[in-house]
Amino acid sequence: MASHPHPSAPTALPPSPDGRGTRPLDLLADFPAIPAGWAYLDTAATSQKPRPVLDAIARGYGETYATVHRGVYQRSADMTLAFEAARERVAKFIHGKPEETIFVRGATEGINLVAQCWAGTQLKRGDRILLSMLEHHSNIVPWQMVAERVGAAIDVIPLTADQRIDLDAMAAMITPQHKLVALAHVSNVLGSVLDAKRATEIAHSVGARILLDGCQAVPRLPVDVAAIGCDFYVFSGHKLYGPTGIGVLWGRFELLDAMPPYQGGGSMIDRVSFARTTYAPPPGRFEAGTPHIVGVVGLHAAIDYVESIGLARIHAHEAALVRQARGALAQINSVRLFGPDDSAGIVSFAVEGVHPHDVATILDEGDVAIRAGHHCAQPLMDALGVPATARASFGVYNGADDIAALVRGVERVTRIFG
Repeated sequence: MASHPHPSAPTALPPSPDGRGTRPLDLLADFPAIPAGWAYLDTAATSQKPRPVLDAIARGYGETYATVHRGVYQRSADMTLAFEAARERVAKFIHGKPEETIFVRGATEGINLVAQCWAGTQLKRGDRILLSMLEHHSNIVPWQMVAERVGAAIDVIPLTADQRIDLDAMAAMITPQHKLVALAHVSNVLGSVLDAKRATEIAHSVGARILLDGCQAVPRLPVDVAAIGCDFYVFSGHKLYGPTGIGVLWGRFELLDAMPPYQGGGSMIDRVSFARTTYAPPPGRFEAGTPHIVGVVGLHAAIDYVESIGLARIHAHEAALVRQARGALAQINSVRLFGPDDSAGIVSFAVEGVHPHDVATILDEGDVAIRAGHHCAQPLMDALGVPATARASFGVYNGADDIAALVRGVERVTRIFG
C-alpha cells in the first residue's frame, strides 16, 4: 500500500449547525487504521475506529475487566456500573429509556429477536407483513421465515422515481391485515432517507407495528425514537465507529414486556426450578448469558465520540461529500448513478460495460477502498436492473482528497475498458 501523505488535511468538518461540534477539524489522526494515502470509502459496510474507542476497549480488557451482574467483589460491581451506564448512554442517544434498550450482537440479531418473539407469537394465518423494495436481506429473510411458519404473507412497497421508499404507495396499499411494517431508515445501497415519522403514522393508522432498521442512520443523522413514534428500532455498533459484535434493539416497553424470551440461560431469569422457570423483566429477559461486556463499553465510547463532533455536523459534512462525488462522477459519460441527490453519506454507481468487482479491483490498485456487489440487497438489484453496484460511502475521516482519488480511479477504469 502506498505510503505517500495526503497533499492536504483530508477532513475539514464544517461548523456544527447546532453549535455543539467541539472536536478539532482534522479527525484523520484519530483513526490509526487509516494510513496516509489510503482512501477508505466503505464506511457503510463498517466504520474505522477512533482512538477513544480503541482506548476504551484496551482498558476494558487490560485494566478494568470483570464479569457483570454476578460478582459481589468491587471490580465486578464497577464493571456492572459501567455496563449499565452504557445502556443509559445508548438510550439517551436515541431518546429512549434504559429499560427499553437491549444489547444484542448487531442489528441482524435485533431483527431476528423481534421476528421470533413478537411476530412469531402475534401473527397468524392471513396476516400480512409490509417491507420495501430496498431492504437489506437482514430485514427480509427473518420475516420470510416467520411468515412461512405462521402462514402470513409479505407485500413490498415500491420506490419513487428518485429511488426512495414510496410512502404514497405505502399509504394506498396498507390494510388492517398488515400487522407489521419493517423499513430501512437509510438505505445501505442508495443512501435514501426515509420520512420515518410519516411511515410510522401510516403503519399506526391501521394498527400495525413498525420496526426501523437504523444501521445507516445512527452514524449520520440525529435519531429520536420518541419523536418518530416507532415501535422497534435496531442498529449495529460497528457502523457507528464502535466494535463489532454489539448492537442495540430498542422497543416500546409494553411490547417487550409481553414478549417471550429469545434464548434461555443465565441472567435472563427470575427463578429457576425443574418444575417452572420465571423470567426477568426487559431488558434482562433478552440478554441470556455473559454479554459482550467490553463491546458495550466500546459502544459507549463511540457514542461519546460521535456526539463530541455533533451528528448534525457529521450529516452536513457527509452531504457535502455526496454532492461533490455525485457531481464529479456525473461528468463521466459511462457512469450511471443510483439513489437521490441528497443521499446520506452513500453513493452507488455503475460503469457501463464494467462489472463492479472490476471497478473495485482497479480502484484498490490506486489505494481507494469501495464496496462492490449486491450489498445484501438482491431484490433491489433486480429492481434496478443490474447484478451489482459499486458503492462509495463516507465517514468523518473522509475529505475532498478521497473524492478526488475516487474520481481518478473511475476515470482510469474507463480508460482501461475503453
